Amino acid sequence: MGVLQLYSDGTVYRRHQIDFPFPVVDDSSVAFKDFVFDKKLDLSLRLYKPKFANSAPKKLPVVFYFHGGGFCVGPRLWPNCHSCCLRLSSGLEAVVVSPDYRLAPEHKLPAAIDDAVRAVEWLAEDNSCCDAWLGHDAVYLDRVFVLGDSSGGNMAHHLAVRVGSGLVKTGPVRVRGFVMLAPFFGGVVRTKSEDGPSEALLNLEILDRFWRLSMPEGETRDHPLVNPFGPNSPNLEKVAFDPILVIVGGNEMLKDRAENYAKRLKEMGKKIDYVEFEVLGTHSTEDSYAMNHVGEKVESRKPSLWARVQQLYD
Repeated sequence: MGVLQLYSDGTVYRRHQIDFPFPVVDDSSVAFKDFVFDKKLDLSLRLYKPKFANSAPKKLPVVFYFHGGGFCVGPRLWPNCHSCCLRLSSGLEAVVVSPDYRLAPEHKLPAAIDDAVRAVEWLAEDNSCCDAWLGHDAVYLDRVFVLGDSSGGNMAHHLAVRVGSGLVKTGPVRVRGFVMLAPFFGGVVRTKSEDGPSEALLNLEILDRFWRLSMPEGETRDHPLVNPFGPNSPNLEKVAFDPILVIVGGNEMLKDRAENYAKRLKEMGKKIDYVEFEVLGTHSTEDSYAMNHVGEKVESRKPSLWARVQQLYD
C-alpha cells in the first residue's frame, strides 16, 4: 500500500501526505477548531460548527465522526475526513466532533475503542475552554449521534454495546443513534463477498494485514473485537441498543458481514436498518468512498443516502 510500513526492528512508518483524488470542499460556511481531549495520551479532536450568516446562532445537536483506516492509518486531518466533516456539519446543521485515536500496531485493540469512549466522556465534562462550541446554549447534549466509517464503524458498534450495557457513564450526554458506514468486521470463516473479486485498493491480504496488526496478540479473527458474533463474543440480545443505520456499497468485500450484522440484530428485535447502495461501489480506505458520498448527498439534499441518515438523525 505504501501508506504503512512496519520494519523488522519494530519501527512503524506512516505516510502523512496522500494524493487523494478529490479536493477539500470548503465554502467557508463551517468554522472548525482543534482541542485536546486527553492530555495524558496526547489525543486531539476537531470541532466543526456551521456559521449562520443570515440568522442568530442556534442550539445544535452533536455528531461524532470516527474515521476509518483499518485501525492502523488515517488521522482526522486527512483531507477526505476534513471535507466530510465540513459537509456533515453544514448539511445536518450540527456540531461535528472528529477525534483522533491511538493506532495499531503500536496500540492494539481495544485502544481505539477506549479512546472513542474517552471522547464521549470528554463531551460530558465541564469544558470551559470551549463554551462557545459546546456550552449549554450551543449544543443539545441529549441529542448526540455517532457516525463511523470502516474501522470507525467497528468502533461505533463497540461504543453502542458499551453504552447499551451501561458500561459507559455519559452523564448529561444522551446518544440517540449510530450510523455505521461499511463497518470493518471480520471472522475466521470467509464470506462470499470476501472471496469475491478484489477491489482496486483492497484485497484479502490487506484486510488480513490490518487485523494482524490491530488484534490483541495471539488472537484470531473470531475475537469479539473483530467478529461481533464469534464463539466468545458477548450475547448482544441483552444489549439495549439505540437505533442503528448500516450503510454499505453493493460491491464491497465487507458487504456480507455488514448485511449479516444488520440481519442478526434485527432478528433479536433491535431497531436497525440496512441500506445498500450500488452507487457507493467498493470499499477503500484511501479514497474513503463512503465519506465523500455522504458529503455529496448532504450537500445536494438528494433522497437516498442523505435521506436515510436524516431519518435517523431526526
